[in-house]
Amino acid sequence: MLQLLKAYKIQLLLVLSLLAFYAAFAYDLERSDFIKLITLYAGSFFISFKLIQLLKVDFKILLILAILVRLVFLVVIPNLSQDFYRFLWDGRLIAQGLSPYLLTPDAWVQTGNLPVAQANELLNGMGSLSRQHYSNYPPVNQFFFALAGLFAGKSIFGGVLVLRLCIIAADLGVLWLGRKLLKALKLPQHQIFWYMLNPFIVIELTGNLHFEGVMLFFLLAALYLLHSGKWFFSAVLLALSISVKLLPLLMLPLLFQFLIKPARPSSESQNFWLYLKNNFTQSLWRLSRYYVVVLLVFALSFLPFLNSALLEHFTATIALWFQKFEFNASIYYLVRWVGFQVKGYNIIETAGKILPLVVIGILALLGFLRKNDTTLRVFGVLLLGSTAYFMLSTTVHPWYIATPLLLSVFTRFRFAILWSFVVILSYSAYKPEGVEENLWLVTTEYLILTGFMIWEFVKNQKAAAF
Repeated sequence: MLQLLKAYKIQLLLVLSLLAFYAAFAYDLERSDFIKLITLYAGSFFISFKLIQLLKVDFKILLILAILVRLVFLVVIPNLSQDFYRFLWDGRLIAQGLSPYLLTPDAWVQTGNLPVAQANELLNGMGSLSRQHYSNYPPVNQFFFALAGLFAGKSIFGGVLVLRLCIIAADLGVLWLGRKLLKALKLPQHQIFWYMLNPFIVIELTGNLHFEGVMLFFLLAALYLLHSGKWFFSAVLLALSISVKLLPLLMLPLLFQFLIKPARPSSESQNFWLYLKNNFTQSLWRLSRYYVVVLLVFALSFLPFLNSALLEHFTATIALWFQKFEFNASIYYLVRWVGFQVKGYNIIETAGKILPLVVIGILALLGFLRKNDTTLRVFGVLLLGSTAYFMLSTTVHPWYIATPLLLSVFTRFRFAILWSFVVILSYSAYKPEGVEENLWLVTTEYLILTGFMIWEFVKNQKAAAF
């Protein structure tokens, strides 16, 4: 009895400490105070995973804790990211019946007609970089911004609250679906808390209002329905996921084998390519109908914003992420260094065109050559594909890692959990006078990550599934 009481006291102390760390994050932290930030983050990370270890058989207690840590951030304005100002700007434009893709915020200033409430506060908050570019957020993402514009069109705090409630709801949806999938795949159900209680997710999504969690909710729902054999609704939800963030668009070729071959073919040992040869017409129909629905629903999501400038403005802004912007990159920074040695200048425009082609080639090889005909293997290949994409990207903001982190919950690999810890080193770039990356810390981040990844791949190379 005394030992049990002592265990409860330790758990309670850990919970109170975790809430205190999050409160400090939310209410008493400047982004440029890197030493304090990394100390709080490391403490939160250790406590969170210790609690998951101690309480893994108490799913309801972990659920309550996942909700509590999010409620800590409920009524605060984000202090580690300014992106939400642009979200509110776009949402208020839509609430006024105006397209966020038509003009840049600076262009609205030049017209002399600022159509949204608190325009100057939003413009100053979003910063000069965001002000000079067209919106790059797809339509379903804009829908959530519009909710903030409709329900809190004159209050920045109110708009933040609306966005945060949407993100928390999506996280709870991920928890619900993730548990069902883990149960269906005969994996430990507590693994979903590697995502739900990870400080990286709590801080970057609930705290900083990034919408990766909403995208991942739709993605996970699509994969769950695909696992259940409901291909049409799976395709619709995958399209919605793409229309929140474009990343899942890259996953389409990775579903190739799973879409073609039924989950329970007549002969489990039958070779995939032999199956395709013997059932070509039927397989082609399964594949094409899914892709057509995904692409059609995604295209239809743009209809409310359709005008002659939409495609030009949206694609031009997306291209900036490959050919102009650079942050916390890995392989690209090596390529850039070689470019400086050979050419004497930053070769991002050239590298930004070639690296996406390399990514497409890797995705094609993974989709066609790797055995991906079960749900477990699909999660494995999606993890590999998304990791390859980010390792070759010119820009890797911390919140991007939410995708490989969630996918890893359903695999044998744990490197994404480590990534969600070391990615905090990228915050060293934010200083009172501006943004300046510490390349030694970026190198440290990726050396630790790459070393652990290699070790895991060697350890699991004989595994039947990820």
